[in-house]
Amino acid sequence: MFARILPVLCCLGLVAGCANDVTPRKFHNAPEIKGPELSLAFLRPDRRGMEDVLPTKGRLAGRTIPVSSVYDIRLKPREVVLTFDDGPVPGRTDSILDTLDEFGVKATFLMVGEMAHRHPETVRKVAARGHSIGSHSWGHPNLAKMSFDQAVAEIKRGEEAIRAAGAGPVKFFRFPYLADTSRLRTYMAARGVVVLDVDIDSKDYFKTGPTQVAARTMSTLHRQGGGIILFHDLQTRTAAMLPGFLAMLKREGYSVVHIVPADRPSMRLVFAN
Repeated sequence: MFARILPVLCCLGLVAGCANDVTPRKFHNAPEIKGPELSLAFLRPDRRGMEDVLPTKGRLAGRTIPVSSVYDIRLKPREVVLTFDDGPVPGRTDSILDTLDEFGVKATFLMVGEMAHRHPETVRKVAARGHSIGSHSWGHPNLAKMSFDQAVAEIKRGEEAIRAAGAGPVKFFRFPYLADTSRLRTYMAARGVVVLDVDIDSKDYFKTGPTQVAARTMSTLHRQGGGIILFHDLQTRTAAMLPGFLAMLKREGYSVVHIVPADRPSMRLVFAN
C-alpha cells in the first residue's frame, strides 16, 4: 500500500524522506576513506581512462565519464554531476529536460520503477535526449529495513519496470533514503550496477521556494567545491529553480559532467559541442 501512495505523498510534500537528510554523506568515489580526508576525496583526479573523457573549456557542458564502478567517478574541482530522483513525472520532468537542453548539459535520472511503469512515454523522452537512467527501486522503501531477499526483489522489480518502459539496461542505482547495507552494496557491485551516493543534497523536498533551493545548493557547493548533486524531478520548485541554478554554475565557472555506463559504446568518446 505504501508503495502505491508514495509518489502522491511526495508530490504533496508530505513525505520528507524522499531523500532523507543524512549527514555525513557517503562519497561516491572513495568509500574507503575515513576522517577529514573524505571531504577532499573528489579533488583527486583519476588518470585512468583519460583518453575517454575529453573536456571542453569555457562551457557549462563538461566531460563525459564512462563508469563501470564507483572508482571511475573522479571529479575535479568545479565539476558537478546532476542527478534527479523519484520521477518520472509528466510535465515536471519535461520542464527539466527542456532546461537541460537549453544549457546543453546531461543529467542522470534515478527513477522509481512504479513511476516509470505509469509514465513510460516520459522515460523514453529522457532516454531519447541522451540522459543516463538508473533505478531508485520499485516503490521507494527503506531497503535497509527489509530482509535481503525482499530488498533484492524490490530492486529487481524496479529495474525491470524501468527497462520495460524503454530505458534500456539499468546500470546505475541509488538507495532510497540513502539507506543501504554492505551486503546489498556488494550484491549490486557483483551485478555490475554502480551505486550512486550524494555529495550535495539540495533539500528540494523542503517546503521552501525555488530561490531558497538554489541558494542552499550553491552554498553547499561553494564549501564542497564540486560533487554529485541530488535533486528530485517530481518537485515543481526544482523545475522552477533549475534555469537560474544552471546560469549560476556557468557564471561561476563550473562544468556539468555526464556519467554514462562504460559498456555504452557510442558514449566512449564524447566531445562537448
